[in-house]
Amino acid sequence: MSVKPLTIGELTARIPVIQGGMGVGISLSGLAGAVAAQGGIGIISTAQIGFREPDYHKNPHEANLRAVRQEIIRAKELAQGGIVGVNIMVATQNYEDYVRTAIEAGADLIISGAGLPVTLPDIAAGASSQGRSHSVKLAPIVSSLKSANVIFKYWMKKYDYLPDMVVIEGPLAGGHLGFTKEQLQDIPGMHYEEEVERILKAVKAYGAEQGKEIPVVMAGGIYTGEEAAYWISRGLQGVQMATRFVTTEECDAHPAFKQTYIDAGEEDIVLVKSPVGMPGRAIRNAFLERAEKGPIPHGRCFGCIKTCKPADTPYCITEALIRAVEGDVENGLLFCGSNACRSDKIEKVEDILGEVADALK
Repeated sequence: MSVKPLTIGELTARIPVIQGGMGVGISLSGLAGAVAAQGGIGIISTAQIGFREPDYHKNPHEANLRAVRQEIIRAKELAQGGIVGVNIMVATQNYEDYVRTAIEAGADLIISGAGLPVTLPDIAAGASSQGRSHSVKLAPIVSSLKSANVIFKYWMKKYDYLPDMVVIEGPLAGGHLGFTKEQLQDIPGMHYEEEVERILKAVKAYGAEQGKEIPVVMAGGIYTGEEAAYWISRGLQGVQMATRFVTTEECDAHPAFKQTYIDAGEEDIVLVKSPVGMPGRAIRNAFLERAEKGPIPHGRCFGCIKTCKPADTPYCITEALIRAVEGDVENGLLFCGSNACRSDKIEKVEDILGEVADALK
């Protein structure tokens, strides 16, 4: 039996794996291009993507948009015809600019969460798609049936448009999470697989009503080929994996960042309250211990998230994430998924996707 590809409209990924978007600077063109070249779907995170640009500290917004273009173009070159998309958080300041820039730069797919992307079809419709033989595909991230229903009904009523794909992000995912801290402290009690079944059933019904095939992808807590095969056996069309790709040769993070995953034990992975008001999952280090004792002074505001209040924030999340990705792992924020403690070596993207493909045969 051959591996069933992931099909999103005119796009087809030979291996039904999306590499999750990881900011700041973890999943850029190096990782996304490598995943796409090997038959998966590579995703660039736009979160503060221009931090390496020389004018970033003076003009972060302009630097970020420039880097979005550069990283997408480079990833497409590395992808050798493979699928390259971007992850853009709804909570991002100037969200519309990032969506338009990504589409104009040639992104095949926009995945959007950290809020409900209710205006995404409208923004995409106003962006130029020069040089692309297909329309850009739009995929909201949802964590509940309620959020899925809101998006589907709003998009249909307002734009006569259904999502091209849906990503279900569960409670075991990394970074900012769409759940309360209380829910995350009792994940078995959530019976989340039942919610996945409800979302899957609803998406199928919406698609059938409009005659549209809408693939559904599971994200959060998927580390091995066997775990990917499990979700696909439950009726999903693919999986999104992020943590597993951090400890690859191709990942864009500093080697010291990757080593923190390899060194981490299960007890080192903790839930934190992000300055932007959402719970998140991270690796405990000296920085988090300092943050627990009181506010950490920070410099200028980089305009990252709409909900952040610079005067009241316990620390600057942009500064903390940049320090981490550049290798200052004791003074930075180390976001991770629940499975970071399972990393024990540096791998190659090709081998990870090969493992998934073998599990699906």
